[in-house]
Amino acid sequence: MKFPKPHDVKDIPGTEGWERMYPYQYKFVTDDPERKAYEEQAFWFYDGLHYPEAIYPFDTIWDEAWYLGLSQYNNRIFQVPPVRGVDHRIINGYVYISPVPVMDPEEIGKRVPNFMERAGYYYKNWAELEAKWEVKMKAIIKEIEELPIPRLPDLEDLSVVTDGVGESKGFHLLKAYDELINLGIQCWQYHFEFLNLGYAAYVFFLDFVQKLFPSIPLQRVTQMIAGVDVLMYRSDDELKKLAKKAVQLGIDQILTSRTEWTDAEAELKKNPKGKEWLAALEEARYPWFHVSTGTGWSHSDKSWNDDLNIPLSGIATYISQLRQGLDIERPVEKVRAERDRITAEYRDLITSDEDRKTFDDLLGTAKTVFPYVENHLFYVEHWFHTVFWKKMREVAAIMKDHGMIEDVEDVWYMRRDEIKQGLWDMVTAWATGVKPRGTAVWPKEIAWRKGVMQKFQEWSPPPAIGTAPEVIKEPFTIVLWGVTNSSISDWSEVQDATDPDSITALKGFAGSPGIVEGKARVCRNADDIRLLQEGEILVAPTTSPSWAPAFAKIKAAVTDVGGVMSHAAIVCREYGLPAVVGTGLGTKIIKTGMMLRVDGSTGLVTIDR
Repeated sequence: MKFPKPHDVKDIPGTEGWERMYPYQYKFVTDDPERKAYEEQAFWFYDGLHYPEAIYPFDTIWDEAWYLGLSQYNNRIFQVPPVRGVDHRIINGYVYISPVPVMDPEEIGKRVPNFMERAGYYYKNWAELEAKWEVKMKAIIKEIEELPIPRLPDLEDLSVVTDGVGESKGFHLLKAYDELINLGIQCWQYHFEFLNLGYAAYVFFLDFVQKLFPSIPLQRVTQMIAGVDVLMYRSDDELKKLAKKAVQLGIDQILTSRTEWTDAEAELKKNPKGKEWLAALEEARYPWFHVSTGTGWSHSDKSWNDDLNIPLSGIATYISQLRQGLDIERPVEKVRAERDRITAEYRDLITSDEDRKTFDDLLGTAKTVFPYVENHLFYVEHWFHTVFWKKMREVAAIMKDHGMIEDVEDVWYMRRDEIKQGLWDMVTAWATGVKPRGTAVWPKEIAWRKGVMQKFQEWSPPPAIGTAPEVIKEPFTIVLWGVTNSSISDWSEVQDATDPDSITALKGFAGSPGIVEGKARVCRNADDIRLLQEGEILVAPTTSPSWAPAFAKIKAAVTDVGGVMSHAAIVCREYGLPAVVGTGLGTKIIKTGMMLRVDGSTGLVTIDR
């Protein structure tokens, strides 16, 4: 298994100096012998789970946030025994991460009592603490929704004088930006309060069952925790309700015959039943349409509220299925029945009362904590992020008005600390009555960065770099990203192929059982999802909750990244669809229209060229 050394990966011609677009600590270095040696010995894999494309400078805020959040809870708060945190680097705009294990067995032993005490408290009081977490999240979302982003007036209002305010709108703008950024980082502190423990409970159960039954497929264990209600299905459920209501009211033809929301809305407003349906839509929109069309990690991930064409497409899909007499609900009872059958089958094979009790306790804990693992996504990456991006665009609009940037969307080419410097330049120039220096600096710099980003997007990042370990043990790496010794060997084999067009099979994680054949549809974003046809096989870098209506159309799913706890694997298990996740290079090898055979029980995808 050979992968490029991190310091041997070359800059793309024409992008020299790209490192200044990102925080300085993200660079692989050659002038620090100690750091270079560490970087060469570590194994780094491309985090396509969170960043399917090259990351924009501003969007690194969430990478920095989870870099801190995950690592602090692992290493400084709960002290997960075998792993400290996850280190991060960027190459040509792509994020690479490397788990940092605890190498000394003696140190692992010393960490165990701390973990048992601290994590044990959370597990014992999970319901109460999670309820407090929900209150905190709703409060911070309300705070960011109500955060004013003041514009700079030609003359301050007279009340500043008569009320003795003693502060200017310029100061308030600087303060608002700081508050916006701080709220974002604070939100991500909450994000990881429970998440590591949620995954850990899942991993503890997996580990125990696999020790009892060494030959048990990992997929069988995950099926024992299927059929649990989670909040992330709620947005999709709202679309199903709206589809049913449209059919009941007899206005479904309006929604299926128009692809543009504005056209459909205009027609619906012409009759009372249409207006009744629109009222139901408005009720569903807050907060359930605050769901991102992507992972929510990028400014380009629109929410349903930003583009109602997206939920309209999902509603139309469900209306079509209702007309065919199909059941549009998830097969929850069927999934639960299979879950209970598998659980009972293996439980009956356990001979020791002590092991049976441990099995029951670990499974019960995993079922208790699992909903959070999915539910937090709605509050953080979707609801909060949707509002956050909107507020940032308000800041950008003010910068545009003052000539600091040429377009609102140009702000994403700046780091968050650069924006703060630019705002100071702009505000002091406003206060003084002079032209800000940034008007001559940032448009030129951003134009260069746009060219760099274009070259980044055209580059194919290697799935991994550095020295592959003899055995990958870090549990989150395995269950979430799908990185194992077997998977990186498969990636290496595909990457080393002299003719990619000759590849007829890809291997990945067996995410959800079943075997199907069908045509591939490669979808890289929500706009591509609208092209999906009934019975096709979805091939994507990764999937997100807002893609849920797609799972009502497809036969199976294949993703580039992800393990048994990734979104695609979880949702396919809930829908009873086969899934192969973590293929590494699926979207680069497979083309739309190719015939595929997806074996979700073995993790093999066969390509008929």
